[in-house]
Amino acid sequence: MNKMEKRVTSGYPLIINYLGIFAFLIGFINLLPLILLIFIPEELEFSHYFLIPGLTSIMVGSFIIFLFRGREKGKLERHQDAVLVVAIWLLAILISSVPFILSGTYNFTQSIFEVTSGFSTTGLTVVNVESVPKLFLLFRSLLQFFGGVGLVLVLTSAISDKFGMRLYSAEGHSDKLMPNLIKSGRTILSIYIGYIAIGSLFYVLFGMAPFDAINHSICAVATGGFSTQSGSIGAYNSVPIEITTMVLMILGGTNFFVHLMLIKGKMKNVFNHVEIKLLGILLVIFIPLMTINVLSFYDGRFFYSLRISSFQFISAITGTGYQTVPSFLTLPSFFILAIIIPMVLGAGMGSTAGGMKQYRVALAFKSMYWNIKDQLTHKKTIRTHFINKLGAKTIVDKDDIIQNHSFLMIYLIVLILGTLVFSSYGYSIRDSLFEFASALGTVGLSVGITGYTAHPIILWTSTVGMFLGRLEFYVVFVAIAKITQDISKKKPKTIKKLES
Repeated sequence: MNKMEKRVTSGYPLIINYLGIFAFLIGFINLLPLILLIFIPEELEFSHYFLIPGLTSIMVGSFIIFLFRGREKGKLERHQDAVLVVAIWLLAILISSVPFILSGTYNFTQSIFEVTSGFSTTGLTVVNVESVPKLFLLFRSLLQFFGGVGLVLVLTSAISDKFGMRLYSAEGHSDKLMPNLIKSGRTILSIYIGYIAIGSLFYVLFGMAPFDAINHSICAVATGGFSTQSGSIGAYNSVPIEITTMVLMILGGTNFFVHLMLIKGKMKNVFNHVEIKLLGILLVIFIPLMTINVLSFYDGRFFYSLRISSFQFISAITGTGYQTVPSFLTLPSFFILAIIIPMVLGAGMGSTAGGMKQYRVALAFKSMYWNIKDQLTHKKTIRTHFINKLGAKTIVDKDDIIQNHSFLMIYLIVLILGTLVFSSYGYSIRDSLFEFASALGTVGLSVGITGYTAHPIILWTSTVGMFLGRLEFYVVFVAIAKITQDISKKKPKTIKKLES
């Protein structure tokens, strides 16, 4: 063979090659919390919880990279990008659960639940934040940082992979700010880190400790909701801190393309974007109704009721999960229902949040309007439908509408199934719907069903919901179908060999 000719790696060997690279980088993520030892050396005794999985992952990843050295990367086969994305997420969750398992405080189920909640930016937790070492608190926040901006974005931009954008789209993103992944990655990360830095500064100015400020800022922009306080943001009882958090949550729940237009001063494009319009409508409708609903509950204090309603609604619609009320169970049923609806609707496409996403909801309502309008016009009249997306009028065809309705239908079916599982363990339909809507929408608000003492089935149902919600269903379904199809293709060949 000519020395100039390189062996080409493709198919599943290529997936293993990629996973080796990702294992190396995921190991690095597990080592990042150890930076905190510079400031808190007394927690050195906990360092081995992160060193063991981090270094092991780096060594295994390095070994796999070594095995494939000198080989040219071919192309992934059809739908193998979905298999790779799901494999990356599963690998990240498994490796990153090891520190929790090694601590001896959490079993396998609880550890997987916590890490999935972190990477999916949900915020539901089994951790007692008042007693856990700060290394673990920072680790949880870092999981939400990387999960929020996108594992594929961070990791593939680090290795300059020419197929990275395809994987990034498969992960559930549509925010291609620049022509390629590297430029998009740098732009998104710059915006993301900038908001975190500014948020941390404001938190410190308003009296929050620096460690708490960094963690809360990361998790607010990531719309993750992990807190260093058991009472969440409510523990501070500070209006300036709550306002700062609401701003960060809204920024995190907005499409990154909108941020780019905002930075460039294209305000007309920002306010014409369909998701911004829908968010404005929802804010105007829900917050006054919620405020009136709890007015008597808070002894007629209007501004306090407005403060509570605004924060909880924004936390729900952005999929963050921070709260300023001790318990939702003590609040009126209408208020709880008004929280469930935005948790299901979700925030902007291409944001760090989950849920159905505001674009899909807006498109569903618009398609209903178009359908009624078309029914009233002459049959031979051909109409072109537009929706204002990311500063420009975008044509919407029938396939777009069908795919949109399909996604919304799948979302509702999974929501109902998860709710029924929860209710089968003795919880009311209302509370079950609230908790699973929070998991599936990667929100993190809770009525107390999930937690350290929760039944394993509850935790695994929530884990699956968070995973599906973050990857938006299709990539997971396609990956399973692809693997099943490939396995079934190999079976007949094996049988023929045995017969011969």
